[in-house]
Amino acid sequence: MPETAANLADWIGRETMDNDVVVPAQVRGLRATLISDDSIPAAGEASPLLMHWCCFLPYAPQNQIGPDGHPKRGGFMPPVALPRRMWAGSRIEFVRPLRVGAAITRRTLIGDVQEKSGRSGALVFVRLDHEISDDQGLVITEQHDVVYRDAATPGAASPAPTAAPPAPHWNRRIDPDPVLLFRYSALTFNGHRIHYDQPYVTKVEGYPGLIVHGPLIATLLLHELVARHPAADVATFAFRAVKPIFDIAPFFVCGSLEGKSAQLFARDEDGNLCMEASATLR
Repeated sequence: MPETAANLADWIGRETMDNDVVVPAQVRGLRATLISDDSIPAAGEASPLLMHWCCFLPYAPQNQIGPDGHPKRGGFMPPVALPRRMWAGSRIEFVRPLRVGAAITRRTLIGDVQEKSGRSGALVFVRLDHEISDDQGLVITEQHDVVYRDAATPGAASPAPTAAPPAPHWNRRIDPDPVLLFRYSALTFNGHRIHYDQPYVTKVEGYPGLIVHGPLIATLLLHELVARHPAADVATFAFRAVKPIFDIAPFFVCGSLEGKSAQLFARDEDGNLCMEASATLR
């Protein structure tokens, strides 16, 4: 029987704890994937922003993987029956740098569960509240939104796209080839087949190509801000996925900085908004 909204709300307040280490090899891998820097990081140096997404990885045993490559439903997350799930957005505070080699702990709380109806059908939003700490205390806080949705209806019209903002201060072209997507999947131990299995994503899920990871797009947005402004000390970052990006065409990471406030976005080659984001500097 499908879970009702009341049943799902019973998961609010559940907590879990995870432990990990900021591994130098993972830091090196993220740098190599994003900025073509394969230097070996030194213990104690600041890791790249959003490196925490390469920690606390979902090491589900192979016999517990579902047909889409994700771990099977159950466990800590509420048992939402809708078949598709995605990372819809996050709001992050960087309290202190995440240091290479540090032993870290993540406390996760299910902060909210909401059932909604969108243009594509039923939706369930789950908000995860994360606190990441090292031996000196709090390092990062994050509110992470996960959305569950129905499978696509064959022949259904796609929602009308939204135009991206005009005249950003900068834009950078990204060519999302399968190697980039595979490497990011490997860094985050993400088995979701929509990011690397072209026959699956086109024939089973019905998409036109491999889907670029939302966290990868968000990471590229934030790292481009820092590349353009190397002295920037980022205090907060937030993003919201708007439209999928596929590996069949280039996309662009764009942004503008006014004072200590940055407005960032990703657009496709047709000028459609795909992700919107913001950052504040100290």
